[in-house]
Amino acid sequence: MPTAARVVVDLEERRDPQELAKVRKRLAPDEPALGMRMGALFDVAKTHTDLPLDEVHLLLDHPAYEPRMAAFCILDFKARRRLQPDQREELFRLYLERHDRITTWDMVDRSAPRVVGGYVSGRSPLPLFDLARAHGPLQRRTAITAPLYFVRAGSDEDLAAGFTVAELLAGDPEAVVYNAVGIFLKHAGSRDPHSLYRFLDRHSATMPRPGLRLATEKLPPADRARYRG
Repeated sequence: MPTAARVVVDLEERRDPQELAKVRKRLAPDEPALGMRMGALFDVAKTHTDLPLDEVHLLLDHPAYEPRMAAFCILDFKARRRLQPDQREELFRLYLERHDRITTWDMVDRSAPRVVGGYVSGRSPLPLFDLARAHGPLQRRTAITAPLYFVRAGSDEDLAAGFTVAELLAGDPEAVVYNAVGIFLKHAGSRDPHSLYRFLDRHSATMPRPGLRLATEKLPPADRARYRG
């Protein structure tokens, strides 16, 4: 049976001092890190997809970035499987319960679509609305990153809920949030361009410019120019 301790050992065996400087760029100054290629980290996590959830909790207790990132990758790999509804709910509940262990945007991006979006799809979107109103910027990033699942696999009602989350966060001042809003809108607009145009008609004037640029990236040049002013 795989254990959190075994995951940490496998990660430490793949340490690469040349990668540490790259990793440190997205961490807080005092946040510990091992330093390794992300591809190697993903490989370790995939190998340990069967890690029991109580061991995932232990992995999330680790102070360093890579073991916690591996834990969220493991949740993502688990969520890709054919699961019973109660199993999918377990992953969702664990993610929310341990959201305080998310310290970087890539932990959100790696796991929120399938773990959170995959659970909420076909259910009430209220958990996303609650996250969108949360104090923590990374919680708000989860709120708008999880609906990326809806673009590919959700119903029209799911996607509409994603646009509602984007409306709640349209003017968010945090880069980690407004960039994620732009990314969601860019992809959601490929599936539902009419909703994207309606959204931009209402909010483009007040959206942070970097988020707006992302949201309009796939539009025809004339429309990009019109919304970007």
